[in-house]
Amino acid sequence: MSHIFGPVPSRRLGRSLGVDLVPFKTCSYDCIYCQLGPTTCKTVERREWVPLDAVLAELADKLATRPDYITLSGSGEPTLFSRLGELIGSIRAMTDVPVAVLTNGSLLWQPEVRRQLAEAHLVIPSLDAGSAGMFKAVNRPHESIVFDRMLEGLIDLRREYHGACWLEVFLLAGHTAVDSEVDRIVECVRRIRPDRVQLNTATRPTAEDCAARVDRERMAELAGRFDPPAEVIADYRGVHARSDFQAGRQSVLEMIRRRPCSLDDIAAGLNMHRNEAVIRSIVSALASGGRSAAVHTRGQTTSSSPGRPAARPSIRTQKWNVCDPDRSLIRRHRTRSPPGRSIPQLDASKKSARASIPRCP
Repeated sequence: MSHIFGPVPSRRLGRSLGVDLVPFKTCSYDCIYCQLGPTTCKTVERREWVPLDAVLAELADKLATRPDYITLSGSGEPTLFSRLGELIGSIRAMTDVPVAVLTNGSLLWQPEVRRQLAEAHLVIPSLDAGSAGMFKAVNRPHESIVFDRMLEGLIDLRREYHGACWLEVFLLAGHTAVDSEVDRIVECVRRIRPDRVQLNTATRPTAEDCAARVDRERMAELAGRFDPPAEVIADYRGVHARSDFQAGRQSVLEMIRRRPCSLDDIAAGLNMHRNEAVIRSIVSALASGGRSAAVHTRGQTTSSSPGRPAARPSIRTQKWNVCDPDRSLIRRHRTRSPPGRSIPQLDASKKSARASIPRCP
């Protein structure tokens, strides 16, 4: 499988060429808001999960796409990759494109992890809670990770690291967006002293239904509590309208394997009009190739899968998703449909897998 995906439109990094360093959903956390679903391999083991040489070879072939950043992120926690420092050094020797690392910050208490990040141009760690109890509830970390150690790791990184450090704070209604918890987060940020604070919330389908988004007005209000004020990055729509986004079947497949995408997301990210025949043909090709697809299109959901005609559209759709069974990404359809209208149905195997997904306590 490819370890490189994109370039994809990024809210912060422009044209981001992604590098996947661990198997799908291999992570030290099992966040309730994760857009990729529940963690399937919760671990703190650092090893060469994918071959370094293969990653570098694929990356060299993709540099012609002219990305703004090479981003180590993907579908798991990149600091679990034990040869991270070697990878960053090799990328810098290969190209002048800056390297960004998106990390949950859980392993930054380890000096070796911080040392390996030293040559990155930009590190974006996360802080999703201001207290141990909320940390456990939202991030559901590996049992060996405790809040105070995680926080000290973020503080130590900022003290030692000489590149840019942007801290992402993910807020959830009813969890971390309450006043008392925000005050605790603000105090933690004061101790970390990042170059920027960026507030995010759930704008895509989440692993758990209890992970609720914070509305735009509330986010703006909470941003003002930070000193200096934080930046709200929750809505990335319209980041790119550049003509050099070109896509084929494989480009779209690599995108939707790693994050749920609506038809509008695919169109905007790849500089295509949503009604262009190429998009429809790509979705059709994914379905005919054994990949079921459900695409949200402004209040209507159309679905197709091998051997089954497309379902008639429903009137209202609360969540959208494109599901690729090759990556075992099981997502929920929460669709309201009037009597007599058909909606996409999960087959028996997917229903069984869905039933095993852990729920919030």
